Amino acid sequence: MNLDILPSTNVESRGDLSDAQEAEEVESRAQSRVAELSQRPFDVGSVALTGLFVLAVFYTIYFMRSILLPIVLALLLSYLLRPIVRGLAQIKIPLSVGAALLLIGFFGLIGYGISVLATPTAEWLQKAPAGFAELQRKLLPVKKSVAQVTQATGEIEKLASANAEIKAVEVKRHPITETLFMRTPEFIASAVLSLILLYFLLVYDQAFIAKLVKLLPTLSDKKAAVGIAHDIEEQISRYLFTVTAINVCLGVAVGTAVGLLGLRNPVMWGVMVALLNFVPYLGALTGIICMTIGAALSFDSLEYAFVFPAVYLSFGVLEGSFITPWIMGRSLTLNPVIILLSLTFWGWMWGIVGIILAVPILAAFKILCAHIKPMEPLARVLS
Repeated sequence: MNLDILPSTNVESRGDLSDAQEAEEVESRAQSRVAELSQRPFDVGSVALTGLFVLAVFYTIYFMRSILLPIVLALLLSYLLRPIVRGLAQIKIPLSVGAALLLIGFFGLIGYGISVLATPTAEWLQKAPAGFAELQRKLLPVKKSVAQVTQATGEIEKLASANAEIKAVEVKRHPITETLFMRTPEFIASAVLSLILLYFLLVYDQAFIAKLVKLLPTLSDKKAAVGIAHDIEEQISRYLFTVTAINVCLGVAVGTAVGLLGLRNPVMWGVMVALLNFVPYLGALTGIICMTIGAALSFDSLEYAFVFPAVYLSFGVLEGSFITPWIMGRSLTLNPVIILLSLTFWGWMWGIVGIILAVPILAAFKILCAHIKPMEPLARVLS
C-alpha cells in the first residue's frame, strides 16, 4: 500500500512544482514587460495626435449627423429586411421587385400606424396640462403636512394657468404631426435618402460584396472574407430580427392586457411599449412613468391606476430576465455598463434617434469585432 502511495505523492509534488514555476515565470515576464514600458520615454506628441484624432472623429459624427443618420438607419434596416427579400427571391420574385414590394408594404404600414395613432396621441398631449393639475390634486391626500399641501396647491394653480396659456398657443400653431415629423425639410430629405439607400442595399448588396472580395490577392483570403461577411450578416440580421420580434410581442402583450383592464387607446400603449423596449433600461423606465401618469388620469382610484404599470413591469421582467436570454443565448448578450455608455454617447451625438439606434449599433460592432482576430478581446469586453 505504501508503495502505491509514494509515487502518486511524488507526481503530485512535481505537478505542484511545475505549476509554481510556470506562475513564477509568467509573473517574471509581466514584471519585465512593465519595466520595459515604464522605461520608454513618454511621447507627448503621439498622445496629443491621438487625442486630436478622437476629437475630430467625434466632431465629424456630430457635425455630419444629418448624413450619417440615414446611412446608419438604412444599413440596420437592410440587415433586418434582407432575409425577407431573399425569401421572396427563392419563390422566383426578382430582387428589385421584391425589395420594392417590401419597402412599399413596410413604409405603408408605418404610415398607416402613424395616421391611426396621431389622433389619440394628440388628444393625450393636449390634455396633459390639465391632466397634470388633476393628477396633482389626486395626490394631495397623500401629503403629510398642511404646509406641504398648501405649497403644492399654489404650484398646481401656477402650473395649470401657465400650461393653459401654452396649450392655447401650441394647439393652434403647431399640430402634433407637424411638430414630430415635418417641422423642417431635413426630416423629409433624410427619409428619402434612407429609403433610396435601403432599396439599393437590398438589391445590390451581394454584387457590392463580390466586388470588394475581388480586390483581395489570394483565393484563401477571398474565401475567408466571404465567410466572414456572411457570418456577420447572418448574426446581425438574426439579432435585429429577434429583438424586433420580441419587442413587438411585448407590445402586443402589454397592449392587450391594459386594454382588457380598461385603459383607453391600448394600441397606442402597445406601440409605445414596443418602441421604448429598443432602449434598454431607460425605455422601460420611461414607459412605466408614462403609463402610470396615463392610468392615473384615466381612473379615479389611484390604487387601481397602479395596476397598469405593475402589469407593464411584470411583462418587462419576464421578457428581460427569461425570454430574451433564452432566445438570444450568451453569444449575443451585451455588457450592461457598455450599453449605458453607448446610450449616453449616441444620445449626446444624435439625440432621441441616437438613443434608439445605440444598442443595434453596439451589437453590430460587437459581432464585427468577434470576426476580426485582432479585435476579439474587444468583443469579449462588450459581451
